[in-house]
Amino acid sequence: MTATTSTEGYEPQRGSAVWRSGMELLSSMRFAIALLTVICIASVIGTVIKQHEPAVNYTNQFGPFWADLFLALKLNAVYSAWWFLIILAFLVISTSLCILRNTPKFLADIRNYKENIREGSLKAFHHKAEGPLAQAPEAEAQRIGQMLAGGGWKVKLQERDTPTGKGWMVAAKAGAANKIGYIAAHSAIVLICLGGLFDGDLFVRALTWFGGKTVYSGGGFVSEVKPEHRLPPSNPTFRGNLVVSEGTVSSTAILSQSDGILLQELPFAVELKKFIVEYYSTGMPKLFASDIVIHDKETGESKEARIEVNHPASYKGVQIYQSSFDDGGSRVKLKALPMAGGAKSFEVEGTIGSSSQITNGDEKLTLEYTALRVINVENMTNDAGGSGADVRKVDLRQALNSRLGAADKTPTQREMRNVGPSITYKLRDEAGQATEFHNYMLPVDTGDGTPVFLLGVRTATSEPFRYLRLPADEDGSMEGFVRLRAALHDPAMRERAVRRYVLKAVDPQRPELVDQLTASAARAVGLFAGVETVGGKQVSGLQALSDFMETAVPEAERERAAEVLLRILNGTLLELSALARETQGKPPLVESEATARFMTQAVLALSDISLYPAPVTFQLDDFTQVQASVFQVARAPGKNVVYLGCLLLILGVFAMLYVRERRLWVWVAPDGTGAKATMALSTNRKTLDADREFEQLRSKLLTIP
Repeated sequence: MTATTSTEGYEPQRGSAVWRSGMELLSSMRFAIALLTVICIASVIGTVIKQHEPAVNYTNQFGPFWADLFLALKLNAVYSAWWFLIILAFLVISTSLCILRNTPKFLADIRNYKENIREGSLKAFHHKAEGPLAQAPEAEAQRIGQMLAGGGWKVKLQERDTPTGKGWMVAAKAGAANKIGYIAAHSAIVLICLGGLFDGDLFVRALTWFGGKTVYSGGGFVSEVKPEHRLPPSNPTFRGNLVVSEGTVSSTAILSQSDGILLQELPFAVELKKFIVEYYSTGMPKLFASDIVIHDKETGESKEARIEVNHPASYKGVQIYQSSFDDGGSRVKLKALPMAGGAKSFEVEGTIGSSSQITNGDEKLTLEYTALRVINVENMTNDAGGSGADVRKVDLRQALNSRLGAADKTPTQREMRNVGPSITYKLRDEAGQATEFHNYMLPVDTGDGTPVFLLGVRTATSEPFRYLRLPADEDGSMEGFVRLRAALHDPAMRERAVRRYVLKAVDPQRPELVDQLTASAARAVGLFAGVETVGGKQVSGLQALSDFMETAVPEAERERAAEVLLRILNGTLLELSALARETQGKPPLVESEATARFMTQAVLALSDISLYPAPVTFQLDDFTQVQASVFQVARAPGKNVVYLGCLLLILGVFAMLYVRERRLWVWVAPDGTGAKATMALSTNRKTLDADREFEQLRSKLLTIP
């Protein structure tokens, strides 16, 4: 921490032995380096471990033991931890003592020309030279001094008496900024640490320790939080988040703490007139912007402003930054569609962030409205990597999907497409267990020509969504599939569909095949519907047919029997779909490629629907979007101190590394009618530049015979 090679600290001459030892330790470079090392390690920890996360997140990621250890050591909030602040304080003290100890010596050394050096000492330098001069000593000394001054050196002349007459010592120095660099660099460390302490949680902690303020760890509305959890507008430094919905006004920022929150009252209120977000073709946000009105609480004055990312607004020393955006309480209308036998359709309305109570027989469920996304831009190329899996965790189409929501990360050629709005919600049972769902409002053509509704589901937030794909009918709705599913679970409809299929499939000239085909069709559709058991197990879908083939058909005949059974099943389901349409007054299906694709996807969806973990799915029917802007509000008086410290650090490091301190002495002694010169050069760093500079000075200042 000093310009010298010594690492020892200040040695006070007064006080007790303990006091002298403590002062020596605090002012030593070794102690300061140790503190810097600890700060660097703490900064690495603060970078690796996410800061100010809920405690449950650390438990899920690291386990209970390490989570408790991290929380006990405040590693979840390193930069505001008490031990980190103490280390910063000791670093400030140590560096300040170092500056106070060495600055007087540096300043004195800068002012001193060291002109009293003896001729014998000059001959001991590494860079030295001698030579005769033509003129008298005084004239030569004046000439040498003027030449050095013209080259940027600071010069001082000293007259001395010698046995042979008057001699002159020319003392010159250059590069004194090198020592100034040490002072600037060390001062910069102090300023940066002080700025960090000012803009950290020091004042907030002081208010909690001595001002009667406590951290709030409960829930409810902001207006219901008591005054002991609110910081005054006069708080000199803070940094928090301010959430404002469109058309509303807010003046209370939230300061996250490791064990809860504190509310910071602002000297003004922010009204969000309009939030603007623009997207790239990849679906990534291109622009966040908020049109706001700032209302002064004291004067009632209003000021309009526009805030964008990296373009904050400032009012009364408080900076307002555009941080992100959120849902401001959008209103949604959902339609419940049955996914299991016995369930019925109904409608429900709610607000994002709220919840509704629904019942499933005797079971009570809580419907939590999690998120509304109006724009979903996805990669729909056929060569996109990844996996879009159905509820069986089986890859249905390699091209859908890399992960929905991350299409911009696909390294191959991409086809970006907005697939429309989506709703995310949770169904929570009475035990508190929740299943999360993510349903798209509009059908999506995944590339095979069959528009499908994507119904996502996951049981843990760490998992990706698995998607059930329901085919859209000719009207672009789910009604056609829902009718088919209802008809499949109606015994009378299944029986009628079997009879119609048999009448169309059996040649009238072979009536003996009617009973056999009827039994096969009824068995196939019954197995598919899950009304028959296989091996004592109740299964449905294609899995039931597979189990039946393994138990009832010899292995050598399974392939042929499977083809026949699937042909019978598809034909029966086609007739079942026609009957379902007739009951609703719909025209019959036209035999076409589109109808074939619809039925193929319907068979797959009916097979998977039994694994859907909810009796109903909620389809987004209508919505009214309300945007909210998330601002970061900060009062940071220490930032100017930090900026000054950074400037001093740059200048100091530059001076220490690139400015060489040099001292030059030329002793001019009388020698007959002329003079004799002895020259020496001293530099703080031995470099090739020093050798070249000395040779240039020797040839310039001395007359060599």
